[in-house]
Formats: sequence, structure tokens, C-alpha cells
Amino acid sequence: MGKKTAQKINKSRAIRRLVIWYKRNSAVTSIVDTAASSAATASNVAGNMVSGAGSVVTTASNVAGNVAGNVVSSAESVVNTASSVVSNASSIAKNTLQPLVFDPLKRLQNNDNILDRVEESQPKRIWIAVDGMGGDYAPGPILEGCLEAISRFPINIKFVGKIEKVKDAAEKTGLAELLENEIDNNRLELIDSGEPIGMNEEATAVRKKKNASINVAMDLVRKNKAEAVYSAGNSGAMMASAIFRIGRLKGIERPAIGALFPTRDQTRPVLVLDVGANTDCKPSYLHQFALLGNIYAKDVLQVQKPKIGLLNIGEEECKGNDLSLKTFELLSSEKSFDFGGNCEGRDVLSGSFDVVVCDGFTGNILLKFLESVGGVLLDILRSELPRGRRGKVGSAFLKSNLLRIKKRLDHAEHGGALLLGVNGICVIGHGSSKSLSVVSALRLAHSAVNHGVMDNLNQLQKLQVLNS
Repeated sequence: MGKKTAQKINKSRAIRRLVIWYKRNSAVTSIVDTAASSAATASNVAGNMVSGAGSVVTTASNVAGNVAGNVVSSAESVVNTASSVVSNASSIAKNTLQPLVFDPLKRLQNNDNILDRVEESQPKRIWIAVDGMGGDYAPGPILEGCLEAISRFPINIKFVGKIEKVKDAAEKTGLAELLENEIDNNRLELIDSGEPIGMNEEATAVRKKKNASINVAMDLVRKNKAEAVYSAGNSGAMMASAIFRIGRLKGIERPAIGALFPTRDQTRPVLVLDVGANTDCKPSYLHQFALLGNIYAKDVLQVQKPKIGLLNIGEEECKGNDLSLKTFELLSSEKSFDFGGNCEGRDVLSGSFDVVVCDGFTGNILLKFLESVGGVLLDILRSELPRGRRGKVGSAFLKSNLLRIKKRLDHAEHGGALLLGVNGICVIGHGSSKSLSVVSALRLAHSAVNHGVMDNLNQLQKLQVLNS
């Protein structure tokens, strides 16, 4: 390959990475735009005040003579000074914030050596295996989400599915060209598989359908050809495949599905587990769920000392059924994490706990209930807004707030749940997942790999309680 050709390839890669950089720093761009818009509005207001003051000067001069004219002229001078201050503030805000957004592009234009520095600063891309045939709408939306995630995060995708169906879906959704480009760039690989496990099939079907897409994807993790696996298909089948193909962590009796729930503090979600893998649990299962959740909260959520709660019908330690009472005793005596006591249903989203443990039956009901809250809340708000012109004006003012509320409560924003307790990183998506959910789930998988979750989970086997 010639030197010029190599430079062109490096430059195109750098430009693609800058586009990704701008997307990730869209918040800064938004601040700049908001600051400029606010300054412009303030300047218009100041200008109107100056104009109004000028009219007052003329009127007052005609009516009251030179004395009133001098007084109002002073007012005009004050307004002019205020306008100048607003203009200066706008300039300062613009000069301060814009370099954060536009300097990288200027440096690329002014110095070709930046290409090498951009190349070196990029994090290593990780391979994630995706069950492309799992989910109610697969493979189209799953493929769309994967292509979007590749452009956002430092990940590569091994897309497992029936290749003919995948390519047909790409043609129908207008993704064929982008798919071929990513294949040529070695950022996406299509891997053929057999028939998928249906959503209504028993989990044991993974033993009969050895070439099912979830089995092939799981084998990629087992053979170290991928560092994580994602599926929006049959969650029971994924759990069974994970246990049969990559195995459980030593000392963990049953894996658990952990889902992130929003809280009052949008920067601090709560991890709830189990939310569906184990409908019937023993106290030892819940104890192990707490140990798994504690490590996840430390590594991925970056909580220094996670507070663990046991979902129950009351705060008092004497409340609850036999499972709750025996689990409370186990968690109270555990020294490796901070047990905060019983957590009532109203406290799950309060932010008082970082991890909440429960049996899979209760957790799944809680998860499905939360999924409906966002839509119901928005419907109630819409119905309560006044109709007619007043309603339209009010809706216009509240639109951005309502969208933010929906985003915080939308399960698609959280994407998927982590299957904790197996010897690999497995992310389970909702059966109705579309592209946004897939992007969020792949972000979760990348974060888990990046924070070395498996290294710390493997340390659990050293605990005496798991060896007894």
C-alpha cells in the first residue's frame, strides 16, 4: 500500500472518529447553542427597551421640556449599558464554550500529525456477539441498532443469524449499503446459524437446536472470539444456553437477571435482581444475588459502597414470609457488603438503595409494572392539559419536559438486563426491543467489559460462604 493511500485511509478514519466525538459531546454543543440563543434573546429584549426608552425621550421632551428629557436620556444611557453588558456576556460565553466543540476540527485542518494522535487515543474496540434472530421484530431492528452502536461506541459486532434473512431485512430497511461498508471495515461480521429458539418454546429447546442463533452466539464467547453476548430473544433459552455453553461461576447456585431502574436521582439508578430468571428461590439464592449485585454496582455503576436492600412488605425485620425472614438473617450477618435492611415497594425508586434483591417472580412483576408507568404518566398529563389554544401553548412549553420524563422512565433507554452468575457477560434485551433498546443494551455490554466485571465476579469463589 502506497504512502498516499495510507494517509487517505488514516484521514478518513480520523474524520469518522471526530464525528463520533461530536455525537458524544452533543451536550457541550447544546450548551453553546443555548448560550448563543439566550444571548440573542437578551439582546433583542435590550434593544426593544432601548427603542422604548427613545420613544419615551421624545414624548417626555415634548411634554415636560428639557428637564424630563435629561432624566429619560439618563434612563436610555442605563439601558444602553445593560445592552452592552449582555452583548459582552454573550461573547464571553461563546468564546469560552465554542473551543470545546470546534478545536479538534481546527487542529485536524491545521496539522496532519493529529491523525497519529487521534489513532493512538482511541480505545481498543471489543467484539460483541449478537443473537440477530432473537426478538419479536428480528432481524431488522436488531441489525439497525447494531450498526448505530458501532458508530457510537468502540465495539465490533459478530451478528449471528440466517444470512439470507439478515440481508433481505437490510434491503427492506435501506441498510444494505451501510452493512456492506461495516463488513468491509471489519467492524461487523455475519455468522450463519440455524433456526432460532421461538419466544414460546421451552428453554430446553437449546439442547435440541444446537445450531440456534443463541447457541452459536454463546459459543463465540466460550471460544473467546467475543467478549460479551446480547440477545432479545427467549430469556429462558438464553439462560439455559449460558449455563450449558459457558457455565456458572463457581459457588453460584443460580444466575440472576439484574435490571436497572430509574430513581429520583437520574445519575444513580438502582439495580434490581432477580427480575425473572428464578421464580422459586431459596434464601441462599438471594444471598448470592446480593453478592453479585454488590460487585456490579461497584464496577459498572461506580458506587463506592453500595447499599443493599431486601424487597419486603415492611421495614421491620420481623415482617415478610418465610423466605424474607431467613434471607434477612443471612444478609444481616454478611460482612462483605453494606446491608441496609428491608426495602418496601415505595422505596425501590427513592434512591435510598443501590441494589435491591428479590425472587424472580416478584422482580418480574415489578419490572413489567415499571415499563408501563412512563406511557401511562404521559397519557395522564396529556389528558389534564387544557384544550384549545391554551392547551396548545401549554403543551409547547412542556414538550421538552415531557420528553425528558418519558426518556427517564422508558425501558428502551436502559436497553437490557445483565445475566449475573454465569462465566461471561450476557445481556438480555426485551422481546419487543427495537434499535434504541439494542443500542442501549450494547452500551451496557461494553461498559461491563470495560470495567472488568468478570475479573471481580470470579473473586467471589474465594468467599467462605460460597465454599461452605
